[in-house]
Amino acid sequence: MAEVPSTRTLMIGAQAPDFFLPDAGGKMRSRDDVRGPKGLVVAFLCNHCPFVLHLAEEIGLLAATCEAKGLGFVGINSNDVERYPADAPEKMAEMEAAYGWSFPYLYDATQEVAHAYFAACTPDFYVFDDELALTYCGQFDESRPKNGKPVTGMDLRRSVEAVLKHEAPLSEQRPSTGCNIKWRPGNEPSWFGV
Repeated sequence: MAEVPSTRTLMIGAQAPDFFLPDAGGKMRSRDDVRGPKGLVVAFLCNHCPFVLHLAEEIGLLAATCEAKGLGFVGINSNDVERYPADAPEKMAEMEAAYGWSFPYLYDATQEVAHAYFAACTPDFYVFDDELALTYCGQFDESRPKNGKPVTGMDLRRSVEAVLKHEAPLSEQRPSTGCNIKWRPGNEPSWFGV
């Protein structure tokens, strides 16, 4: 398990890049389909990463809370499924069922969306306000597999609450840490591994 920080992000205030991606069942969804009236949380996830699995249940609970409060939530899997078949779309449906994820979980086969968001690892979280301006890019919380800290979602929850209250972006934003996105050979972004 290689631990990789999210080192390249969109700038605070940047607009959420658009996307049009299929879910595990093939239904196409755009950014505007999944956003809520109060904003959007975009999470880069996958099925096999120990960092994602460590948070998976709490991610589902936080997503349900976001959606109940008018904030859309979407998961995006950008991993190369030829080399990592555990991340294939049919396995995405199993992941949704196993953890009770009710939010859209989309597949980015070309990895263009991961490039547009400068996503570096799984998980990687982005919070956008009601005008789809970025207010947060960072970790779920301080918990990691085997570090003994409880999974609370504290950092992401604080950023969501700030958006719902129309407060300024959090002054402290800690980068996420996880497994690197599994880029297709030759598709690595220019900043990858810098």
